[in-house]
Amino acid sequence: MAPREREPHAPVMAAEALELLAPPAGGTVADFTVGAGGHARLLAARLGARGRLIGFDKDPAALALAAERLQPPPELAGDWPRIELVQASFAEAGAALRQRGIAALEAALADLGLSSMQLAAPERGFSFLADAPLDMRMDPRQALTAEQVVNQFGERELADLIYQFGEERRSRRIARAIVRARPLRTSAELARVVAAASRPMKTSRRAGRLHPATRTFQALRIYVNSELEDLERWLEQLPGLLAPGGKAAVIAFHSLEDRRVKQAFRGADRARFRVLTPHPLRPAAEEIERNPRARSARLRGLERMAPGGGDDGYRRGTED
Repeated sequence: MAPREREPHAPVMAAEALELLAPPAGGTVADFTVGAGGHARLLAARLGARGRLIGFDKDPAALALAAERLQPPPELAGDWPRIELVQASFAEAGAALRQRGIAALEAALADLGLSSMQLAAPERGFSFLADAPLDMRMDPRQALTAEQVVNQFGERELADLIYQFGEERRSRRIARAIVRARPLRTSAELARVVAAASRPMKTSRRAGRLHPATRTFQALRIYVNSELEDLERWLEQLPGLLAPGGKAAVIAFHSLEDRRVKQAFRGADRARFRVLTPHPLRPAAEEIERNPRARSARLRGLERMAPGGGDDGYRRGTED
């Protein structure tokens, strides 16, 4: 029986991820983006006392919250797995697992979304809806901040990263406005400059629903935290981290991430791996109504086949 959730941050597509991974009792599982511990808590409830769960995250504040959430509930106190939390990017996970004597995993999960807890943190500057320092670092130990990028990068360099990591068609106009308005110290200042520079232009109905600063803030956060580079490094390691029969699930929230996951899963050795989701799974309408941030989620799964294993009814059709 899974413990009752009491979380201000709801884990996205938790039921779908749990069903896809089907972590076995006594297994070894890694949550590579443990965040506030919502998914990890549900996984832990499946593992039992002989199981082991390793949680990774760059953000020490998230790890502190996860440590609280991952305490065994009273009804499962004697049947709770060994849990270890590690402050590290999932790009470093392979070495970290080997250091802990873990050769392979029965289940692996990565939720690539920014949590509501991080968006609301007053000192982080992730959100354009708050007035906070332009920091945007997941790991406070790193040197580069969003303030440095915004105030020190050249106009062309700013435009290129806003376009590349935010897919923002107004990137040159926005970069020009940022350079003219410098110095910018807070998220609210930056959001005002970006909004003023984002005069209406012909665009899609979906894009029209976005706050004009959404893509620029996304681009800065991705760049500052090397998110796509870390994701690519992790995806390269992932097949080698799975035990025979082991499964991986990745929840992505924008096309830059999802495209890389799709390509990595499609490129896995077909003799040893199979894609569990020829088409990405989407959240149910009820979840989107309850948690609007889930609306853009895409869940994809990969399995390392056990020797002589069948296809379990999954098809290897073309992914979308």
